[in-house]
Amino acid sequence: MTTPQLFQPTRIGDIEVANRIIMAPLTRSRADEAQGDIPGSAMNVDYYRQRSGAGLIISEGTQVSPVGKGYMATPGIFSEGQVEGWKPITQAVHDAGSKIIAQIWHVGRITHPDLTGGAQPVAPSAIQPKVAAYTHKGKVDVPVPHALSVAEIKEIVQQFRQAAANAIRAGFDGVEIHGANGYLVDQFIRDGSNHRTDEYGGLVENRCRFALEVVDACVAEIGAGRVGIRLSPLTSFNDVSDSHPQTVFGHLVEELNNRGIAFIHFIEGETGGPRDVPGFDYAWARQAFKGTYIGNNGYTREMAIDAIASGKADAIAFGRMFISNPDLVERLKHNATLSEANPSTFYTPGPVGYTDYPAL
Repeated sequence: MTTPQLFQPTRIGDIEVANRIIMAPLTRSRADEAQGDIPGSAMNVDYYRQRSGAGLIISEGTQVSPVGKGYMATPGIFSEGQVEGWKPITQAVHDAGSKIIAQIWHVGRITHPDLTGGAQPVAPSAIQPKVAAYTHKGKVDVPVPHALSVAEIKEIVQQFRQAAANAIRAGFDGVEIHGANGYLVDQFIRDGSNHRTDEYGGLVENRCRFALEVVDACVAEIGAGRVGIRLSPLTSFNDVSDSHPQTVFGHLVEELNNRGIAFIHFIEGETGGPRDVPGFDYAWARQAFKGTYIGNNGYTREMAIDAIASGKADAIAFGRMFISNPDLVERLKHNATLSEANPSTFYTPGPVGYTDYPAL
């Protein structure tokens, strides 16, 4: 029997990968918060090394500034200590024969001053989302965010640009801009969270402006072949919504295609939920975007093999499966039993539920 295409090498932009199985970004809250949200402990290195069977690893969400942090003990990519902290991780992944890119994010309004050094959350508009933040004091409602000025928006674009430059210095092969799941980039795109009337609001072109400026800044810094973006056109996660997702995300996909970026990583349907949510045509996006199309959300082995073989996607990203199956690629290849993850250990400190899941 021939090996399914899912397990065969391909190229994602400028990045050669050994197979088409992607490890999706997974927040695990195990950076060294006391030292300034620095990754790179021996435990962090082991975690990524164990999962280096993936053709490409997308790192956990990595904030571009202190104000961009929305969860406890998540790593950053804005300080020299953080850049140095990432280096042993990227080295370990490369030594194991895989590639790794940094997911760079800014959570926007999905945070609390207890997580940002006292700074007020920021957003396109001063609209309080109906979500809670998890802080050291427990679960608390997020406050009304500060509506960003144009000058502040330009400053955040430059923070993304610097994050991309820092990622390359840290040894990453590229970056994924987090434009999904109701965080800052997504907040600008959606008319439910963006009520602005200036050049960053209202018209579809204006609501996509921030996302495209971030992309352009990263492309200018590290090259289009090393830049991708994650999008979730139909998610309601983190209290986002849009009245015409096909129109706004359709425009965005066409503009991203014009820029020649490496990939778009689509969460198909509701984040962590049903796939069959109406309102956006992923098959259209697959045809409209000439870079790599990465599919994500509830894929099984059979679905992934079929999606690649039929041309519905170029690569498939798996998230939760990689938590409890560090050797997921081998397990999928041999159709072996998959271990179930323990959600109670997703965000807890220490190795339990992090580096102690066995390989076959």
